Order: sequence, then C-alpha cells, then structure tokens
Amino acid sequence: MNDRIRTDIAHNARVWNYWLGGKDYYPVDREVGDRVTAFHPSIGAVARADRAFLGRAVTRLTAEAGIRQFLDIGTGLPTADNTHEVAQRIAPDSRIVYVDNDPIVLTHARALLTGTPEGRTEYVDADARDPGRILAAAAGTLDLSRPVAVLILGILNFVLDLDEARAIVRTLMDAVPSGSYLVVTHPTYDPELGGEANVAAMEFWNANATPPITARSRAEFASFLDGLDLLEPGIVSCARWQAPEAADVAQYGAVARKP
Repeated sequence: MNDRIRTDIAHNARVWNYWLGGKDYYPVDREVGDRVTAFHPSIGAVARADRAFLGRAVTRLTAEAGIRQFLDIGTGLPTADNTHEVAQRIAPDSRIVYVDNDPIVLTHARALLTGTPEGRTEYVDADARDPGRILAAAAGTLDLSRPVAVLILGILNFVLDLDEARAIVRTLMDAVPSGSYLVVTHPTYDPELGGEANVAAMEFWNANATPPITARSRAEFASFLDGLDLLEPGIVSCARWQAPEAADVAQYGAVARKP
C-alpha cells in the first residue's frame, strides 16, 4: 500500500465518496462521515448537489459555450458522471485534465478515468496550492492559448487563508485566455442557506479528520470571481444553479466567463 495512504484517519475524498453512496472508503471514513452528518444532517444532500451542479455546468459549457478543454482541480474519487463523461458525451473530442494529490484518488483515477479515442483524459498528481505546477503539467494535454473551463469544486475551502485562495484562482485564470470559464463551489456559514450547521460540523471535522476545512461568506466567495462575468443565475446555492426548483444547500456555486 502507498505509504501516503492513511487508513487510521478520515480523509475528505473518501468521506465525500461515502456521502455520495460510493464504496471507496475505510471504516474511519464512515464513522467520521456519520458523526458529521449528526451535526449537519443535510451534508449528504450537499455532496449530491455539488455533483449535480458539476454535471449541469459542464453540460452548459460544452453544449452552449463550445468549451472543449476542462481543468478539473480536486477531482476526488471517480463516481458517476465524471467531468470527461459529461463533456465527451456531447463532444467526444473534449480534453480533460484531472488534478488531485490524494494517493488513493490517483490509483483509482488512473484505472477509471479513461475517455473517448477522439479526446484525451489525463491525471496530474498535484496540490491545488501549487497552481504553477498544475498549469505546467496541464499544458501537456490542454492548449492554454485556447479557452479552458477551470473547475474548482469544494476545494478552496481546504485553503484556510483567504488571500492564498484568491491568489490560486488569479494564477489559474491569468494563465487562460479570454473566453475561458471558472466553475466554483464553496461551503458557507451564511444562515440564508442553512450554513449554521457547518459551524459544529467543521469544528468536529478539523479535530478528527484531514485536511482542515473552512467555510466562507457570500462576499468572500464573490471575491474569487473578481474580474469575471457571471453567468445567470449568478451566485446561488449550487443546488439551485440552473435548477431553480431545487432546495437550497449550504454551498455556493457559480460559473463565470473571463472577458
């Protein structure tokens, strides 16, 4: 077993997989996942809403905006309707680069994240905190002179310093041309979306699992989108982006275009 894989402490990628109904987790992940759910009973709904948001955003960008390149940072463990599956169903020549730094994700991704013959699907073992490395590696698959959709779903919440998180986004978006897109989600404490439940849940998580996590306000989330043009319906609960009939979850979502 890879010596980076810890089975004695819960890890976000595996707990998230548990909440999504997957099978790639250890008993400690299930235990912590259940404890977090006791603090935040709708956390499973958050995970499912985040995944559904990914599908809607990738569908819209592929089918309506003509995007054929995706940089998916913080991939997590493969599950149903991964980015390449959604994009390549619409445009088989789409190219996708997945990025994660969890060794169990790496093992599964190399086995499962395979795409169409017409397109390309690659995996980069890198940390979201090193956008320069991500971009250098992605350039082997993606043409960074042409529009790219940069996906950062549920990842900036693991970058505890807000200025650092903003700098990561700026570095990534500065490296892609006009017509590129940012797709982003982030948990919140804001009561308008029921975020109060995140307070105790995240305190428990940070004491019992890895990596540490934080939530942010709508204004802080909006700062990641500075200089970009928001697509309708703007900044909303990720559950309600392009799905206005859905119930809110305590996770913001937005898609924005680089002018």
